Amino acid sequence: MKLHKRLSTHPGPVRAVLAALLLMTIEASRAHAGPPFQTDDPEPVDLGHYEFYVFSSSDGTPVETDPTGPAFEFNWGALPNTQLHAIVSFGAVLPSDNPIDAPAGTGPSAYGLLDTELGVKYRFISQTTNRPEIGSFTMIELPTGSYARGLGVGKAWYKLPIWIQKDSGPWTTYGGGGYQVVDQIGYRSFPYAGWLLQRDIGQEWTLGGELWYHGAEGLATPQTHSATMFDFGGYYYFRKPAFQLLFCAGRTVVGQSETYLYLGLYWTWGKKKDQDTSATPVSWSMAARAATAPAPAL
Repeated sequence: MKLHKRLSTHPGPVRAVLAALLLMTIEASRAHAGPPFQTDDPEPVDLGHYEFYVFSSSDGTPVETDPTGPAFEFNWGALPNTQLHAIVSFGAVLPSDNPIDAPAGTGPSAYGLLDTELGVKYRFISQTTNRPEIGSFTMIELPTGSYARGLGVGKAWYKLPIWIQKDSGPWTTYGGGGYQVVDQIGYRSFPYAGWLLQRDIGQEWTLGGELWYHGAEGLATPQTHSATMFDFGGYYYFRKPAFQLLFCAGRTVVGQSETYLYLGLYWTWGKKKDQDTSATPVSWSMAARAATAPAPAL
C-alpha cells in the first residue's frame, strides 16, 4: 500500500477498468487552496463554517497503482484560526508483479477501507498586505485499513508540515514542506515539499500549477524512489464558493516515473462573515434577561 494515494499508467485490462471506475467516482476539494493539488495551504476554514468533499484520486508508478475512491472529507472551522479535519476513504492496491521491481510491487490486488485521516490545521500568523500567513496542518493516520491485504500501514503514522500563503488580487501562491513519520516494516519516513501558483479566471474558473517533491516511501509503496512532479489543475464554480468541481493531473519531471490524478466535488456552508452573533445574547444570560424584563410601572 502507498502512504498517500495517487495514480500511474499500467497496462492490463483489469487494472485499467478498475482505475477508470474509481476515477469516475466524484471527489471534492477546497474553495481556494489545497485539494485538488498535493501542496496544501495554511488557511483554515472560517469559524463556524464547514466543508465537505466527495472525491477519487489515483497515484502510481511502474511498481504499483493505488486508486482511491470513493473518499469523503469533512472540515470544520471549530475555533478561531483552527480547522478540524477528517477523511474516510476506500481504495485499491494494484501491484504490477514485475520481477524487475521485486520485492516491491508484488502480491494480489485488493480493494477496501483505507487508513483514516484526522488532522488539525492551525494558522499562527495571519496574512497582511506585506506579510504571508503561516500555519501547520498536523495529521494522524489511524490504522483502519487491512495491513494483511496491503490497504493499511498497520500502525498509526503522521504528517508534520508547515505551510505559507500570500494572496495578491486574483493571484494566490502557497507552499511549504514537512516530514511523514512511518514506523513500519516496508515503509520509510520521508520529507515532502511543494509550491503552487494559481489565478482566478473570470467568475467561474481558478487554474494553477504546482511543483511537488517527495522522498522514497519504502518497498511496500509504489513510490520506491523520490520524485519531483508538475501538476496542473483547478476549480470550476457551479455556485461560488458554495459548490465546485475540482480536478488535477500531473507527471514526474525528475525522478521515478509517477502519475497523479484527482477529481472531486466540494460544498461549503456556514454563517455569513458579516453576521454578528455577539449582539444577540443567549437565552440564559443576564443580558437576555435584562432585555426581556418588563418595564417598571410609572
